[in-house]
Amino acid sequence: MTRIGFLGTGNVARAVAAGAAAAGHDVVLGSRDPRTKPPGSLPVVSLADAVDHGEVVVNATPGTESIALLTPFAPQLAGKVLLDIAVGLTESWELAHPNSSIGEQIQEAFPDVRVVKTLCTMDSTVMIAPEKLAGPSTVFLSGEDADAKAQVSALLKDLGWPDATQLDLGGIESSRGQEHLALLFMSVATALDSHLFNFTVVPSRGAPSTA
Repeated sequence: MTRIGFLGTGNVARAVAAGAAAAGHDVVLGSRDPRTKPPGSLPVVSLADAVDHGEVVVNATPGTESIALLTPFAPQLAGKVLLDIAVGLTESWELAHPNSSIGEQIQEAFPDVRVVKTLCTMDSTVMIAPEKLAGPSTVFLSGEDADAKAQVSALLKDLGWPDATQLDLGGIESSRGQEHLALLFMSVATALDSHLFNFTVVPSRGAPSTA
């Protein structure tokens, strides 16, 4: 069991927190106003208390606000694994960081935090229930710290993502590719009239496993 503090109370935070809790982890949701209870039965605390609670902290805040929201907690976050799901999109659904990524910006702003980017390329339902799709799909990981990636990989397995579905893209700079996939995701969602899909990396025949 891992103690996980989620920053955010939106659909993504609630979905992944519920999935992690169902897998046996000790989770809390961190809110800017913990007196306002979101749907669901998970405990809601302040952002500061969520950071203190988590051995792993999950950033599910709006990407355009993530740096500002994380800054007051830099001392508490130092040394912790930060699983970053955020994507920075403007009100007009354009990338707020066309030449960078939230993952890179968080790692630069908080060099003592072990940032791992993942889960941002799919709908929140698929994040915790990939078996609802017609076949296997791919979840990506980006980050600098191998041990942090291993912890996040284990959590992903608890959410239904076996090793064979996980693809390590390399350093945190590769989170740019993950986040920029949001534009393609929106186009595909419009074409399918559904958010319940995911992307799959299909290697050449005989290629070695990347898991």
